[in-house]
Amino acid sequence: MKATIIAAALTAAISSSAFAADVYQIDSSHTYPSMEVDHKGLSILRGKFNKTEGTITLDRAAKTGTIDVTIDAASVDFGHERLNNHIKSPDMFDVEQFPTAVYKGKSMTFNGDVPATVDGELTLHGVTLPVQLKINKFKCVQNTQLKREVCGADASAQFKRTDFGIGYGGAAFDPLVKLQIEVEAIKQQ
Repeated sequence: MKATIIAAALTAAISSSAFAADVYQIDSSHTYPSMEVDHKGLSILRGKFNKTEGTITLDRAAKTGTIDVTIDAASVDFGHERLNNHIKSPDMFDVEQFPTAVYKGKSMTFNGDVPATVDGELTLHGVTLPVQLKINKFKCVQNTQLKREVCGADASAQFKRTDFGIGYGGAAFDPLVKLQIEVEAIKQQ
């Protein structure tokens, strides 16, 4: 009898924690990962990706969460068609062979009730490496039009493109890529 009560309590605890996480669908009309890259030491080029989709799972009570985001690499936009085409070419992203970039955030740290960092892996150009996102701003509100909670964040990260096999330009270009990510996501019911 005692074993049955303990088993039932454990099952209830596991079931309630399994349903405590909220799932948010990324709003692609309000989500534009952007990047800054060196141009021969002369200037900084800034571009963004126009097509992003994915989900964010967040359990604020347990201070856990995950991220699964897919970026259409061909949607890159630096505001210059010739440059966009070059970045899509085999010299850089090679979108024919690697049409997407994927970020899978596996764990989060929190500062109080707010996510502060996400540890995950970025797959870009066929290479998967760890990349940590720093969450600079995070807020959730009840959207009066959608009648659902919407969360938004500003996140940043950096990595070397050469680590992902994108070595175009050699030593003439600093390989550091700075990411700025604006994201909004809608709570699923």
